[in-house]
Amino acid sequence: MTDLPATPSRFTPVGSPPAGGAAPGLPADGFGLGLPAGGAAPGLPADGFGLDRDRPVDGPGPLGETRGRGLVPEVERIAVLRANALGDFIFILPALDALRAAYPGAEIVLLGAPWHAKLLRDRPGPVDRVAVVPPAPGIRAAEPGEAEGRLAAFLTAARTERFDLALQLHGGGANSNPVVSGLGARVTAGLRAEDAPPLDRWVRYVYYQHEVLRYLEVVTLVGAPATTIVPRLAVTDTDRAEARAVLGEPGRPRVALHPGATDTRRRWPVERFAEVARELATAGYEVLVTGTPSERAVVDRLVTLAEAPVRPLVGTLGLGGLAACYAECALVVSNDTGPLHLAAAVGTATVGVYWVGNLINSGSLVRDRHRPIVSWTVHCPVCGVDCTRGLYPHRDGSGECPHRDSFVADVPAAEVLEAAHELLT
Repeated sequence: MTDLPATPSRFTPVGSPPAGGAAPGLPADGFGLGLPAGGAAPGLPADGFGLDRDRPVDGPGPLGETRGRGLVPEVERIAVLRANALGDFIFILPALDALRAAYPGAEIVLLGAPWHAKLLRDRPGPVDRVAVVPPAPGIRAAEPGEAEGRLAAFLTAARTERFDLALQLHGGGANSNPVVSGLGARVTAGLRAEDAPPLDRWVRYVYYQHEVLRYLEVVTLVGAPATTIVPRLAVTDTDRAEARAVLGEPGRPRVALHPGATDTRRRWPVERFAEVARELATAGYEVLVTGTPSERAVVDRLVTLAEAPVRPLVGTLGLGGLAACYAECALVVSNDTGPLHLAAAVGTATVGVYWVGNLINSGSLVRDRHRPIVSWTVHCPVCGVDCTRGLYPHRDGSGECPHRDSFVADVPAAEVLEAAHELLT
């Protein structure tokens, strides 16, 4: 398929969706489940995830997994370890909602990073409090000015909190399971890769599994059934005030493009983003281009190439303000990166450009308001190495490749524009 030229008539401007709201015609969970708190989806067993809550609470499974799955009695305080990036946090929101529904009277403490504490302060949602985990290998990197080597002291202090439950929602567990075990909770649960020590209750970590479903599976270990599979993040009045102070009142429908990504292999060429920006601007939308300070160069390049009125936003909004900005947009077009998942979590329609492997892990599970555009490239575009080799060691080749060229460069602008047109009309 060839890229389409800019054609203003292809787009009909539409109003923005309600800030943080579900798609029109769907209940508040955004997935049509209509579940009561703690309830299961119709047709599923009582745990809401297709698992049998009546199986024995303890004992090894056929592959060695500890099969405890029942509710833990007399739970007053729950620790959840998830100290990584924005998208990673968005993916555990349904699991946190499930914990809140299953343990409505318990305090949920997120063991996270400094940015979690700032974003979640006074924000409605399942997290009651954030305890910032010190930087440690495999847990999180140190921020500028942060001292390392404080993990042992953190765990000593955490044990005085007397957690009843501690959950590892951080990854495979080689580094994170010892941290969770070190909290001294009555019951621990989480994931376990082959190189990780066990927790009291665990399921095997297998890389290719959707992140939302992965962590919903973990919380079923402690009797917390899924209430939704759609992440939702509340937008506050403070967020909206921050966004309005920078953006002003919208004079016409807004759309946002996010051309950056930490991993350059996930970046769709900026020239294609510029084509999308040009057509949307020609159609009458106010086009915003968001980016982190480290992505300023790619944002500036897009603005130059668009040859149309577009508005760069680099380092001018915090995460709360960015959430409000996206909530007021009719559409966000982005690479597979945290801001894309943030936009979806506040109820905004999205078009995301994905490498096929990442689609398995992080693509939206619903299509009513979200369109993934997929590249099926698995060989490095520079040297031809099969870059899935590290996960599939019995296949030919080494899988080792030093290149960081885009794996999604073959996606034509026409496909993204067609998806945008469908969502905007």
